[in-house]
Amino acid sequence: MSGPCSRRADHLRLAVRLTPNAGRNIVDGIEMAADGETYLKARVTAVPEDGKANKALILLIAETLRLPKSSISILSGETARKKILRIEGDPEDLERKFGKVLKA
Repeated sequence: MSGPCSRRADHLRLAVRLTPNAGRNIVDGIEMAADGETYLKARVTAVPEDGKANKALILLIAETLRLPKSSISILSGETARKKILRIEGDPEDLERKFGKVLKA
C-alpha cells in the first residue's frame, strides 16, 4: 500500500493529519499535501488541550483497526496537526487492515 503508511521490521508508521474539535470521530480518507506527502485524514471531537486530541486519535485508530490502544504511540508531532504514529504489529497485516478501512 502506498500513501501514508511505511513498513518497518516490526511495526508500521502512519502519517496522520488530525483535525480536533470536529463534529464526530472519523477516519476521513487520504490527503496529499502541497509538498507531495500523503496523510491519513482523521477528525476527533476532543479539544487540542492537555493531549486530549492525541488520546482521542489513538483511540480512534485502535478502534478502527481493532487493536489495543497500547500498540499505538505518537513518534512525532504531539503538538502539531501532522503526526507520525507507530503501530506495533505485523506490518503486512496492518497495511491490509488499513486497505479495508479506506475502501469501506
